[in-house]
Parts: sequence; C-alpha cells; structure tokens
Amino acid sequence: MPQTVLLAEDDRAIRHALERALTLEGYRVTAVADGVEALAQAHRTPPDILVLDVMMPGIDGLQVCRVLRAEGDRTPILMLTALVETADRIAGLDAGADDYVVKPFDVEEVFARLRALLRRTGTGEQRPLRSGAPVGVHASHVAQDPAVPERQLTAAGLRMDLQARRVWRGTRELELTRTEFELLELLVRNAGIVLDHSTIYDRIWGYDFGPGSKNLAVYVGYLRRKLDEPGASQLIHTVRGVGYVLRED
Repeated sequence: MPQTVLLAEDDRAIRHALERALTLEGYRVTAVADGVEALAQAHRTPPDILVLDVMMPGIDGLQVCRVLRAEGDRTPILMLTALVETADRIAGLDAGADDYVVKPFDVEEVFARLRALLRRTGTGEQRPLRSGAPVGVHASHVAQDPAVPERQLTAAGLRMDLQARRVWRGTRELELTRTEFELLELLVRNAGIVLDHSTIYDRIWGYDFGPGSKNLAVYVGYLRRKLDEPGASQLIHTVRGVGYVLRED
C-alpha cells in the first residue's frame, strides 16, 4: 500500500515538480495550494505524512501545524522554508513540526527526510544503525530499546515517563516536541557517554545529513533552553568536533 503525502505549497512550479517527484518515488500524493485546503484535506482524508510550505497566503504552514497539533493530530510534518535564520527554524519546531528542509532543496534530501520520519512512526521501512565506527562511540555500543518497554528513565536530575511521553527536571514538567523527547531519551539512556553526530542522526532521524547540516544543533539548542533553570548546571554538553553528552557537572 503506497504511503500517502499531503503536500501544501503555493508556488505552482514547486508544487507540481515535487508532486511529480514524490509520485515517481512511489508515494500517493495530494497536492493543495494553501493552508485552508491543507486543513480541509487533512481532516477529510488523514495522510501518512504532511509536507507544508511555511509561507503561504491566508493560513500559512505554521498555523496549519499548530491547528493539527492542538487537535491532537500527531501525523509527522516536514516543513519547507526559505527562511534560514535559526529563530525561524525554532518557530517551526515550536509549532509542532518534526523536521524542515530549506529552499532551494535537493529532492533527494526531501525523500531522505520523509523516509526517516515515516520510519520513526512505524509506517516506513526500518533502517539499522550503521555498522561503521563513529568518532565518539560505536553505534553498537549505544543503549538500545529493550524488548520489554521500560516505563521510567532517570539521569542527571531528569525523570522520563516513556509510555506517557512526559519528562521532568526536578519537579518541573517540560513540554517537548516528539523529536525533542526522542533526542533527550537517547541522551538519558547514554548519560555520561559522548555520542557523535552520526550516531545521533542515525538513531533520531535514521539518516546522516553530513557535517554541513545544522539540524541537530538547532534541536540541541532548543532542548537546552527548555532544560535550563536559573542557578542550575547545564545538562547537555558539547564535545567540540565529536558530539554531545548528558551529564550533571
């Protein structure tokens, strides 16, 4: 059964080109020109994944994302944006988006990000961790999910309820997006271990976007801001040239 994509893009040339490319890639695509149509179509026939342009007339991609998330819709959302500033990316993540691609984009990158998002929701093909040895810690040494799901994880003053997908620092509950929760879970499971960029990309996105990608740095920065407390120690540390580690100094 082909996976379904709801594409919302007001630029006709981009919409038609991307619709054609996705169809050739094997997806069943519904393409619309604005946010109003996107919401109507999402309610009428929920897709497996949404691809939303950020800047559309009327209801833009961020508003579509906020409405769906407020309704409890957890369908993965990939944003298309011409805005390259970190604050703009954060706005998309804060609205509930799962990932973003900056225009102009390579269609192969769009395909890779869609595959990664669909794998994370269980509707795509599962991809194993790379067998090569990364710089910080070998992928095979990263803590894996157990056969019987755990309920609680604790480390560095953090407590995570995996089934309820809730997390606290001390007594304060944090509001995290799905990707932020999964990134924090990976760091908590491997507290005290330096995880290199490639391993984190493999575990969270299922694809290594290479040294030029700022995707991981954006998520780490946003997660740090949610974890920070006045007078408290920083929990996520950068190991320059390698990756990140969770520890309480």
